[in-house]
Amino acid sequence: MTDIAKITILVLSTLVLAGGIVGFVKGKSKASLIAGVATSVLLDISFGISLSSERTGLIMADVVTFVLLMIGSVRFHKTKRYMPGGMLMTLGSIGLAVITFALVKG
Repeated sequence: MTDIAKITILVLSTLVLAGGIVGFVKGKSKASLIAGVATSVLLDISFGISLSSERTGLIMADVVTFVLLMIGSVRFHKTKRYMPGGMLMTLGSIGLAVITFALVKG
């Protein structure tokens, strides 16, 4: 199960980075680019840590993913639009569920 969680971390990292780039290209939002890159880097660091200290890396990724979920929730409830808040909420929920399940079962 932890291997699936690690793959989930990499997928989340890639999708968040892509979302930040799209937000910058389409909406000229520097904040989207910075947030996307920063979150992606944190998830990548979590993945790297999980290779040597599995539990620590997964906990770090869980925290980052939880923050992603909270930011997406606030944004979605504020704008009532699926993009980008709803998408962050969806990605955060799935990622949090998979990573937390791996931590509990691991």
